[in-house]
Amino acid sequence: MDKEINRKDFLKTSALTGLGLSIAPYSVLTGSDDRTVTLGFLGVGSRGTSHLEGMLNRDDVVVKAILDPKTENLKRALDIVEKAGQDRPDAYSSEEDYIKLCQREDLDGVIISSPWVYHKRQAVAAMENGKYAGVEVPAALTVEDCWELVETSERTGMPCMMLENVCYRRDVMAVLNMVRDGIFGEMIHARCGYQHSLTPYLFNDDLEFGSGTGSVSSWRTEHYIKRNGDHYPTHGVGPVAHWLDINRGNRFVKLTSNATKAEGLENHIEHYGGQNHPNEEIDWKTGDIVTTTITTANDETILITFDTTLPRPYSLGFRAQGTNGLWQMERDAVHVRGRSNQHEWEDFQKYRKEFDAELWKRHEHEAEGAGHGGMDYFVRNAFVESIKNKMPTPQDVYDAATWSVIAPLSEESIAKGGTPVDFPDFTSGKWMENEQIFDPNGKF
Repeated sequence: MDKEINRKDFLKTSALTGLGLSIAPYSVLTGSDDRTVTLGFLGVGSRGTSHLEGMLNRDDVVVKAILDPKTENLKRALDIVEKAGQDRPDAYSSEEDYIKLCQREDLDGVIISSPWVYHKRQAVAAMENGKYAGVEVPAALTVEDCWELVETSERTGMPCMMLENVCYRRDVMAVLNMVRDGIFGEMIHARCGYQHSLTPYLFNDDLEFGSGTGSVSSWRTEHYIKRNGDHYPTHGVGPVAHWLDINRGNRFVKLTSNATKAEGLENHIEHYGGQNHPNEEIDWKTGDIVTTTITTANDETILITFDTTLPRPYSLGFRAQGTNGLWQMERDAVHVRGRSNQHEWEDFQKYRKEFDAELWKRHEHEAEGAGHGGMDYFVRNAFVESIKNKMPTPQDVYDAATWSVIAPLSEESIAKGGTPVDFPDFTSGKWMENEQIFDPNGKF
């Protein structure tokens, strides 16, 4: 597809491919709210199993096929489906069987929860074979792979939704309503990050790791040996992108990243395993603290912090700040000119209730116990409902590419001594006309 094609032409073209996508977001053409969605799963480790169980809690989803090269993962997943009352799915055990699974004619969509290095190729295979691609974060690891996702989605007309669940946090959705209602005035600055000590997850009980797909320690740890950058930006930047209308009236323009020295993982090994532990001499590449600053076309700035190898409590570090006030997650507090006492914080909870997302009000009961405080229910629901109604997903391939590409761009900037790096415009200029598709008060 020509990159200069506008969004309306893209959606019209998608309709001709059989999706029935509409020109206006959330208007239904040929979909049906009461149809059943058939899904395949690529990867059923911890995250994939969580998605599998969540989908099986629905009465409008049938699981037809599952792939995982690890025998215990695959057997567990097949048993879970049978115990849920569905027929035992077809099983695929080879890494390359993802192509066969995606070629099946009885699947509407594919959930991809494999290790990161497989995400792009599996999402491409899904779209190439006429399937909705629901891919875990990040969607791709290189600039070139991000472009391939976009170009494949445009060419095939098939949606690719990165399953970024934090965009559905109840507080960040309330803040999105506040931003869109102008409570903070004109947006100026935002902060976010992934600040979470991952050392208990990057090693097994013997402080070792290896190949395979069974747990994050078997593959994620290798990224800390080979890469120096922000590996995992999307949990923070996804909500911020919605606050700042990224790809829909605004875009990321430049990025600058810097990293500290890498001492945290070696220190962790020495502390728990001793100086003679075999992994004590590993040359870790990822700095303990990676800070990234992004500037936008509308002249806002965003500060992202990646902090996963030092002892600390979990925090996403959100802050939304405009000409009229700000919200800060770690204080759970807000200050708004004309509403708050001068120089004093207010409890955010009364604002959260006032600006609560209609999605949460409508589905609070279904979200209970769904994972990550209920966020997982909403991201899965959006994927399924988009398929049922043959509509674009509320987080699209441009979001997936734009949020994911922060990782390789941060590596490039750090390697060049903190030099600013230009952002690709994955929309090829359509960001100036694209309509907003993520709606906390919408259908899903």
